This record gives sequence, C-alpha cells and structure tokens, in this order.
Amino acid sequence: MSFLNKFGIGVGTGSSAGRDVSRPIPQNGGTRSKASAPAVGSPRPPEAPGSTRMSNGLKEFLWNLDGLGRGTLLDLGPAWQTTLSFFIERGFRVSSEDILREWKDFLNEEEQRLQGANVVSENVDMTPAGRAARFLESNMQYPRASFDAVLAWDLLDYLEPALAKQTIANLTEWLRPGGVVFALFHSKKPEGFQRYRIADSNSLQIISANVLCPAQKVYQNREIQDLFSRFRTMKSFVSRDQLRENLFIK
Repeated sequence: MSFLNKFGIGVGTGSSAGRDVSRPIPQNGGTRSKASAPAVGSPRPPEAPGSTRMSNGLKEFLWNLDGLGRGTLLDLGPAWQTTLSFFIERGFRVSSEDILREWKDFLNEEEQRLQGANVVSENVDMTPAGRAARFLESNMQYPRASFDAVLAWDLLDYLEPALAKQTIANLTEWLRPGGVVFALFHSKKPEGFQRYRIADSNSLQIISANVLCPAQKVYQNREIQDLFSRFRTMKSFVSRDQLRENLFIK
C-alpha cells in the first residue's frame, strides 16, 4: 500500500498557495495583475450552484465583528468570489489559504519524494507529528497577531489529528486578542465532501465537491474544547443536518 493510499488519497497534481486579497478576484477565474494588488494565486473556475442553509453561527460571528472597522480575516477554504466580496465590501482585508488542497498536494509530494528513497538513511520522521511539522514549515506562515477573524469551515475533520492540533495552536498565535474563529464539525462521518461560502449575513451556501481528503475524525464536544482550550469563549449551534457550528473567541 502506498503512502497516500493510507489516507485514501490518489496522487494528483496542482497546488494552491496562500494569497492575500485586497479586492474580489475575477468571476471568470482569470488571474489579475500584481501591479495593482497582491497576487491571488491559482485561478478558480466559475462558481458552481449549491444549496443554502441558515447559519446561527455565522450571524454570531458577524455580530462579534460588527464595528471592528478595517479588520483582517483569514479564510481557510477556496477563494470564492462571493465570500471575498462579502468581507471586502465591509472593509476587511482578506487572506485566503485552501489548507485541504495544500495538505493533499503535500502528501502527493511526500509520496513522490519517498518513492525509492531510503527513509531510514534520510532520517525522515514519518510519524503524524513529523508530517505535521514538515507541512506547517512550508505552508500557512503568518506573523503573530495578524488576524481579527478566521473562517476554518470543517477542515479539522479532514486533517490528521496531530496536524489539526498544531494548526489550532498556530492559528491561536495568529489571532489578535478578541479574535474570532468560525468552525464547523460533523456529528458523524460525512458521506460526501462539501465546500462552503457566504451567501448572505444569515446563511451559507454548501457546494458538493470532489473529495480532496477523506474524513479523519469525528470530534466529540470535549475534544473540541481541548483543541480550543486557549480561547476564553466557546459557543456551539447544533442543527439537524449533522453540522455543528462553533464560535471561539480568543
């Protein structure tokens, strides 16, 4: 069994770097000039239709950001036009980093690098903690206290627990005091793979997508609290579609 097959991931190509966005990306998915604004990164295809759900967690998230003024937000999902426009029009500077795609690309690169290599002689740490450290050394590098808010979506369900734990530790450092995280957790193993974007101030749009990474863990409430133990406030909103919306305030 190959390295990637252990994770249920096929070898593929492509990459998605973090990007800082100061205005909406083009709807046709084309790139834009770096002369007038920071680079967006990989172009995106036209946005696909999806279902819409009311979101009490999103309303609470936005309520905590109300009056902030020109804040900074990190979106840990695809750079959807609608989500970017929603926050940019409210004066936010938005950074987008599709961590699940980056994680898949990292595992692809690990597989290619280790094929035929003597792992013992190279002294490569193949433990989950070792993989997490190597991944975070080359991805998601931000200064301390860079952001007022983070959209984490449901990515923690799809990361190895060791990587999820270290990602939250890093994310905590990137947030300013009073910073807010909006995250989703599945109450049971998801049957499909979904992406999310802002529909309006009260609702999210859910888009079915090809699986990037298989779900790794279904977190219980106590485990979620342990992940975010350095946050002073936690709120949870339970819905009937097996998605738990959580808000964490540093």
